[in-house]
Amino acid sequence: MSTVAEIEEALKALPVGQAHLVADWLQDYLDGQWDRQLTADAASGRLDKVWQKARKDIDAGNVKPLIEVLNGE
Repeated sequence: MSTVAEIEEALKALPVGQAHLVADWLQDYLDGQWDRQLTADAASGRLDKVWQKARKDIDAGNVKPLIEVLNGE
C-alpha cells in the first residue's frame, strides 16, 4: 500500500470504529510532527523575528487578553 489512493480505499473498507482509531493515530502523528518542526524552528532562530515583533506589541499594549479574543470582544 504505497499510494494515497490505495490508502484511501483501505480506509473506506474499515469499520467505522477502526477508522476512528486510524484518525486518532494520524492526528497524534501530525501533532508530533508539528511539535518537532516548531521546536526545530525555534532552536534554529527562525522564529526570532516573530517573537521580537510579538514582544514589541505586548510591551506597547497592542494586544488583547486571550479571553477577550475568544469571547469576540
